[in-house]
Amino acid sequence: MTHYDDAYRSDGLVFDPAREPELFDGVLSKRFFACIVDAILIGVFLALAALVIFAIGVVTLGIGWFLFALPLFAIVALLYIALTLGGPKAATPGMRMMGVTIRSTDGQRIGPIIAAAHALIFWFSMSVLTPLVLLVGLFSNRKRLLQDMLLGTVILNNDPLVRTRR
Repeated sequence: MTHYDDAYRSDGLVFDPAREPELFDGVLSKRFFACIVDAILIGVFLALAALVIFAIGVVTLGIGWFLFALPLFAIVALLYIALTLGGPKAATPGMRMMGVTIRSTDGQRIGPIIAAAHALIFWFSMSVLTPLVLLVGLFSNRKRLLQDMLLGTVILNNDPLVRTRR
């Protein structure tokens, strides 16, 4: 576990936007483009999963095609996010491409369970509250969205974290 000393804390915050604005510069737009990249990659993995199920159905003389009744998108997307966002690099491939990462508000990397919950809350809030829920990030000092606030996470630029070895 990583513990951050007082050099990086300000008023109890590990990531203070007043002291380290470079951590939050352009995060919302980077998140948007990362989401598009990740949606494309999830679509590719979804197509691969459908091909595998189709092949299983051919081999099992049609019995395997009952797997198409599963919520395939939800399974593929949750596995993708849980394994990448909750993994050791703490970022999906789209987030890594855009140079952002996720941390808990105390500075720790999140695990697969929190990552999956992050995705589920995002999908639920987008379906219930429409894209207006994204406006929350414009008024948050740390550019956090609703799911970040509920789970105690924050999205940061990766380069400043690497430079300070955090």
